[in-house]
Amino acid sequence: MTKEMVVNNNIQLPDIQSIIEDSEQILLDGDTMCRVDDCFRFLDSFAKDKVIYGINTGFGPMAQWRIDDQHLMELQYNIIRSHSAGAGEPLPTVCVRAAMLARLMTFLQAHSGVNRETCEQLVEFLNRGIYPVIPQHGSVGASGDLVQLAHIALALIGEGEVFYKGARRNTADVFAETGIKPLKMYIREGLALTNGTAVMTGIGFVNLFNAKRLLDLSIKASVLMNEIASSYDDLMSETLNSTKHHAGQQMVAAAMREIAAGSKMLLKREVELYHKRNESTFTHKVQPYYSLRCIPQILGPVWDAIECAERVLVNEINSADDNPIVDPASQSVIHGGNFHGDYVSFEMDKLKIAITKLTMLTERQMNYLLHDRINGILPPFVNLGVLGLNYGMQAAAFTATSTTAECQTLSNPMYVHSIPNNNDNQDIVSMGTNSALICKHVIENSYQVMAIQMMTLVQAVDCLKIADRLSPATRALYETIRGIVPTFIEDTPKYIDIAAVIERLKR
Repeated sequence: MTKEMVVNNNIQLPDIQSIIEDSEQILLDGDTMCRVDDCFRFLDSFAKDKVIYGINTGFGPMAQWRIDDQHLMELQYNIIRSHSAGAGEPLPTVCVRAAMLARLMTFLQAHSGVNRETCEQLVEFLNRGIYPVIPQHGSVGASGDLVQLAHIALALIGEGEVFYKGARRNTADVFAETGIKPLKMYIREGLALTNGTAVMTGIGFVNLFNAKRLLDLSIKASVLMNEIASSYDDLMSETLNSTKHHAGQQMVAAAMREIAAGSKMLLKREVELYHKRNESTFTHKVQPYYSLRCIPQILGPVWDAIECAERVLVNEINSADDNPIVDPASQSVIHGGNFHGDYVSFEMDKLKIAITKLTMLTERQMNYLLHDRINGILPPFVNLGVLGLNYGMQAAAFTATSTTAECQTLSNPMYVHSIPNNNDNQDIVSMGTNSALICKHVIENSYQVMAIQMMTLVQAVDCLKIADRLSPATRALYETIRGIVPTFIEDTPKYIDIAAVIERLKR
């Protein structure tokens, strides 16, 4: 029997990651669902004979028009169908899965007034691996992700298209095959499903998981870089890094010390230099280039940015990001702007800037390995063949440099690019989903540059014949990459190898 994770109105990162990346099955907590029921019943009673936005009024600037009682259910279907107006390539299914989880979590806060069937339908989709086709473009990030969320809602009511078992299909056909019934509209299901930050939040979590992997890889690669260069190990010294009072710097330095443990390639300054030396010129650098020496100072802010993004995203997924908020405790329905995606938008901009800097570090470290006049120990382009006849990693470096440059351009902030729209009802918006999507693009680029660096690193290790002198941690990294790309001397097309390494780095 498949184990199910019981989900209530509070979820933390390990469980979020298990549901999104490992397709963990979900079971809804009974007490939480009782609160969802209570909220629905309160709204059903409270809404009679009152004017409440999106229940008996139009949406957005059309809220000034009251809707006749005979059209109230039609109103909820209309917002779903009319707003299913996205464009562009579909979101990856992992992002759709994350968005559906984020929408579910909003409803489990019991402030949306939805019927429990809405929560159960989302769980049905998640547990069966049914993913609505959501075009990437459409959201301005307030009133949340209206267009993309409408595409989720469209599938829940049995319309539109879904990805199921790897194929893009009509939702109605999948429902007929699986026995799933279309979701019914009750009081405000249409508005609740489309009004919030779930898509930007879902993409944000996918970005977060990948950013964490990239940071881990960059720290390991940086230790291996310093082993190849036979650097002095005090760059990662606890004493040195504790004099700079930033948590990220200290965490990176500590991680480097752990990874470097057991290395026979790193030098001790007190052994090599802190005694009488007669040379007037030293052949080995007293201090290496910044891309080798300043790792804690460069990757420390990246660490901090990731930690901040995690905190904001976990807060967001455990929040009610709807409008209006239904509050049975105070017996009121409160109108406001919890759908506004500025928190997520700002964090995605900061995260993409951080990952761009990590990518720049990666590219500069790779340049050090490829540039024989800089490193002084390796042939040009770590070419293990005949110079001039063979080319080693020369051409792959073009790809890494080009891709890094694109990351730099994409790092311009989206958060401050609000454009008034919706007849100026939405006169300042977050552009949060655009920010999350651009961040996703930067992260994908970073994996490409990282893969090329990894191939360069292992070629350098083999050129110097130092594999048996590496630390256990960097030796394991070396063997992982060599398990995908064997040592090469002759020139061969590298694009397949790059793709294979990217795939491995993401796991």
